[in-house]
Amino acid sequence: MKKEWDHLEKENDKGVWTVFPELCKGCGLCIEKCPVSVISWSEKLGFMGTPTVEADMEGCIVCGMCETVCPDTAIVVERKAKGKVPPAKVV
Repeated sequence: MKKEWDHLEKENDKGVWTVFPELCKGCGLCIEKCPVSVISWSEKLGFMGTPTVEADMEGCIVCGMCETVCPDTAIVVERKAKGKVPPAKVV
């Protein structure tokens, strides 16, 4: 049986930002490293009983820095394609 992870998903015209509270320990690294300061503490609690985080998608540039610095892989950032992406060339 496959586990369905609880998640909080937010979206804007640039992409989708998702946090998985069951993985977030509330360390705050994503808040500290966000270049546009749009990540803040949420009222939702993570697995350690600490607050998880949420993004204000109005200002989010979907850069993925939060996903990169998260030590628990609790954040996933997916950019939306601006147009049709050409296939990769194999050299």
